Order: sequence, then C-alpha cells, then structure tokens
Amino acid sequence: METILFLAHTDADGALPRLAREALSGALALAGELGGAGISVGLVGGALEGAAAAIAGCGADRFLGVAGEEFVVSRYASDAAAAEAIVRACEPTVVLAPGTSRFSRSLPGVAERVAGRIDTHVTAVGVVGGAVQIERWYYRQRMVARLTRTQRPWFILIDAGVFDPWMGASGSADLETLSVNLPGGLRTRVIGEEAASVGAQTIRPDADLLFVAGAGWTKKQADGTTHVKEAEALILEFLEKSQASLGSSKSLVDQSGEGHDVLSFMTHLNQVGQTGSTPRHPKGLATCCHGEEPHVVGWRFIKERRAVNLDPACGWAQGKADVLYVADAFEVMARVNELLGQG
Repeated sequence: METILFLAHTDADGALPRLAREALSGALALAGELGGAGISVGLVGGALEGAAAAIAGCGADRFLGVAGEEFVVSRYASDAAAAEAIVRACEPTVVLAPGTSRFSRSLPGVAERVAGRIDTHVTAVGVVGGAVQIERWYYRQRMVARLTRTQRPWFILIDAGVFDPWMGASGSADLETLSVNLPGGLRTRVIGEEAASVGAQTIRPDADLLFVAGAGWTKKQADGTTHVKEAEALILEFLEKSQASLGSSKSLVDQSGEGHDVLSFMTHLNQVGQTGSTPRHPKGLATCCHGEEPHVVGWRFIKERRAVNLDPACGWAQGKADVLYVADAFEVMARVNELLGQG
C-alpha cells in the first residue's frame, strides 16, 4: 500500500509558493487514483503555522514541519537535514514536491540518505495497472517517457504548470514540529540578499503571460530602416504594464554575436525553444517569430498560444497558434500599451 508525503518549503514571507500548491493538487490526485492512499504534509521554513492553516482543508492525515531561522532561506545542509527528518518521521513510499531550485538542489541528496530514488522535471503523475507512473521529457523536450519504479521511497519533483494550484479551504492544522540538529560549523551562512541595481526584470516564472519576441523586431521595417530603440521601448512598456515574462527566439539572442543591432535587455536566459527553456504559462503571445519547430518546442506547455506576424503563411499560421493576428507588431503593441494605460 502506497503512502504519500507532500513536501514543500515556504517563501520568505511564510506563504507557500504557487508551485507548491500545484504539486499539492498532484499529490491529492495521485492519492485518489490509488484508492485513498494515506497522505501527509511536510513543511520547511521559518514560521509554518500560516502555511499549514492555508492548506488545512486538503484532507491530509498528518502535518509535520521543521521551522526556525536556519530554514528560512535556501541552503543545502539545512534543507537536506529538514527534509530527511520529515521523511524518516512519516516513512512514505512516494514523496511529491514542487520542482523549485531549492528542492532540486537538496532532495537528490535526501533520496540517497534514505536509500530512495528521485526523478525531477516530472510533467505528469498517475496510476497505470495499479502502479505509480510518471511522465517526463528528454532531448530538449522532444521525447516523452513514461516511467515507473519499484524502489521506495520514490521522490518526484513536479514541474510548474502541470497541475492547477490547490485552492481549497483554509482552517486549523495540527502541526507536529520536528527538532533537527544541524551539523556544526556550517560553511554557508546567508547574510542577506542584494537585488540588481540596474536593468529590467524580464523573467517572471509565475506570470500569467509569456511574451516572446522574435528577430523581426530588429529587422528593417516598412520604411526600409530599423527601429530597435522603439522596439525596446514598446516591449519594456508592455512588460511593465502587464507583468508578463519575456521570452526570445534563438535567432534574436544570437544576433549580439553577429554584429547586428540587438535589444539591450535580451540575453540567452530569455531563450525558449529547442536549445532554450520550455516555460509553462497559461497564455503566450509570440511577436515577429516565424513559429517553426524549434520555437514550438519551447511553447509545448503553453495552454493558449497567440501570435502577431505580417506573414499569413508563417509557421504560426500552420496550426501552431490558437489565434494568429496578421498585423504589424509595432502598431499592435503600441495600441495594446495604450489600452493597458487606460485600465
């Protein structure tokens, strides 16, 4: 009989991140498919009472936590010790956790300590033939594999956007607080955070919209000249007003090494596609992109896809976008910014 542990960490403000609520939905769905398997909740962070109360209505059998100032921020030694203590306390067979950078660093070590196995970047979890099965992608998201394991405990890190976030009722949770003795002489001490003093924030993993810019923004326009500065202003204004996340085609970010005019705020960190990231946002808007396979791979997990392009025969028009606007992206985004300003 499988028993499930949902493992999460809180943000600095004590709340659960959106990705944790998504993973909780996956854990509850898996428990239901297993015929009502027992489920426990494990939390790591500074103060956990608020986070536990926020998900008290999920129906978990137990709430366990490791709390304290040493567990507010991400650090391998403290995160691994906390997660190990929770796992040993409830002895689950399957551990579901959000695939945050914090857990992606620490949980592989925990799996080794408890003689378990781990899979990361999981995009689906279910039960097939009575066995737990996961889905994940390989080869730059071009090959999908479905896997099952017999080794227990099995740690499963869920990618963002796979499940809808759990939005059940809050309440009162009976939180069992565990004591963890951290190893002496910790070499990593977090003394604070320092934000970048210049530059615009363009990557927002939790944004509702992904805005992708293609190389067409820097090409010659209808008047025979380029308008890179105008393109920069339009895109940055839209990102600020909409709080969208910015993506880029490979051809656009590569232009900096080819001596062409580039968007000053665009880097390879913004790249989506075959050799870039595969973000997961509810909606996506591509502008000045041709929409061929490398870009579509990066959009595989976008739920609603729209595009703006002057060419009605571009790749986005061939069944790759839900809606294609045949129009000039400069004119469209100027009008969109105007409308956003009125709102």
